[in-house]
Amino acid sequence: MCGIIGYTGNDNSVPKLIEGLKALEYRGYDSAGVAVFSDGGITVVKAKGRISNVESKIKSEYDSLFSLCGIGHTRWATHGEPSDINSHPHGTQNLRLVHNGIIENYIQLKKELIEAGYTFESETDTEIASKLIDLNYISTGDPFLAIKLSLEKLQGSYALGILFKDFPGKIFATRKDSPLIVAVSENGNYIASDIPAVLKYTNKYYQLEQGEIAVIEKDKVTVYDIGHNIVEKKLLVADWDIDAAEKGGYDHFMIKEINEEPAAIVKTIRPRIENGLPCLGLPELSDDKLRSFKRINIVACGTAMHAGLIGRTAIERLARIPVNVDIASEFRYKNPILDKDDLVIIISQSGETADTLAALRLSKELGAYTLAIVNVAGSSIAREADSTLYTWAGPEIAVASTKAYTVQICVMYLLAIKLALCNNKITEENAKESLRVLLEQAPEAAEMALKLNDECRRISDKYKSAHDLFFIGRGIDYDIALEASLKLKEISYIHSEAYAAGELKHGTISLITDGTPVIAICTEDALYDKMISNIKEVKARGAKVVIICKKGAVGAEEVADDVFYVPELPGIYMPIPTMTVLQLIAYHTSVLLGCDVDKPRNLAKSVTVE
Repeated sequence: MCGIIGYTGNDNSVPKLIEGLKALEYRGYDSAGVAVFSDGGITVVKAKGRISNVESKIKSEYDSLFSLCGIGHTRWATHGEPSDINSHPHGTQNLRLVHNGIIENYIQLKKELIEAGYTFESETDTEIASKLIDLNYISTGDPFLAIKLSLEKLQGSYALGILFKDFPGKIFATRKDSPLIVAVSENGNYIASDIPAVLKYTNKYYQLEQGEIAVIEKDKVTVYDIGHNIVEKKLLVADWDIDAAEKGGYDHFMIKEINEEPAAIVKTIRPRIENGLPCLGLPELSDDKLRSFKRINIVACGTAMHAGLIGRTAIERLARIPVNVDIASEFRYKNPILDKDDLVIIISQSGETADTLAALRLSKELGAYTLAIVNVAGSSIAREADSTLYTWAGPEIAVASTKAYTVQICVMYLLAIKLALCNNKITEENAKESLRVLLEQAPEAAEMALKLNDECRRISDKYKSAHDLFFIGRGIDYDIALEASLKLKEISYIHSEAYAAGELKHGTISLITDGTPVIAICTEDALYDKMISNIKEVKARGAKVVIICKKGAVGAEEVADDVFYVPELPGIYMPIPTMTVLQLIAYHTSVLLGCDVDKPRNLAKSVTVE
């Protein structure tokens, strides 16, 4: 959610800010704006809607807006509707700022500021933060002290980029719980909420820690702790390149990222196999430590939570360790029972998901060991977990996650094999065979699934006009159904639900009417006959049924309107090719309906607020 970009250097900042904001569009937004030093003050241009609206305003209201320093923002509405007034940047004659996050005590602060003589034009919590800093700046005349005193009163999460009128060419930045980096180059320096915003210019950056305050100038960066002591920072280098963050000839990022799944599997798994056996590469997470865990909790949101469901099935079937899977926002508030014998696995593509990060911190407070599975190096979850496994999927730009989900489940398979081996539930030969499947057969199956693209498009075209669509499955196929339903609804806006097939007769079969599409996932051999019985139940109520199954499935063509054969893998690994096919079906449905595939309405890539 929300994007921040800032630049100070030798070039005109305006085009750099616009380009940076466009690179952050995948995070989701409903308005945008920039603030730059100009004519002895700070010029602000902002607008509801797309970044192109800001560009149009700049062209129509300014013949040539030129500035060597500025900040920009894309907003995803929380406090106040999307509008020009609610758009960032916010501020006063003294300063302008951009903000990602939520100021939780904004109501109390607003009352105090009104008593101090301030008025407000927007509905945002951000305007309160800007005027609190302004109040402290007027009283101290010092930007650092003004920010420090304000941070002592602000409650919630924030990443802030601030311009002070009296300090042209300087950007002040700070963060708490929301991500923010400072990137450096020979031609100027940047702030950004995510590395793709600056990849065109540099891949070198500093990661700001909680409460640090950075002063960014065109030729230097100084980072202070809250006591105004200079902090020596390690310069990090992103291993992404600009080509990886661009479409590369594909129509959309989503289809590009689906096609990257076979390579992403190999990149994630191959380095973690040593002498044919699983090697997590985490010395602190020894075999003895893994054996000590009596229970496992998997905590995540959305697609990452669905990857956790697959992981639960894999761990329980292979390692025979009980596993709970919780939505992070629910886990936080149910007073979870945890102790030192518990392992809490935190899954997040971005590593910044607010509810998941809070669940991680709660788990650590309660004494559990935390293992993060994330895609973004240096992210908050990656840094704060006791151990971290990176998925190495490369940048995922489309809001709807595809390849990140696929590699998340592959890491869960790897972990399940490792746990099973440590607990003597499988032999070394069994483990080697499972890893051969994961490293060799799984990427090949995903590649074969991609070749079914035309058949996926045909299914999408046939059912694209549906008002309601249902996915059903049993066992691990139900886990797949949940993610398939989410993928379809979030990018096509078709109402879709997933049900455990055996539960249909307990009420939800009443939703099946004549012509209702039902996609039945039937890859579990032991449950196939049960699934056929459930399919007959919905067919008897007039459903149009698509069966997703392996070749040779007996009776499928007799009970279904369409049968879709997916590449076969042993047992628990079937979600890999099956989800590739279901992702393609969702993608083509969205395209055929004319939806914004990469940036679906109301959604954001990185959910950094509750």
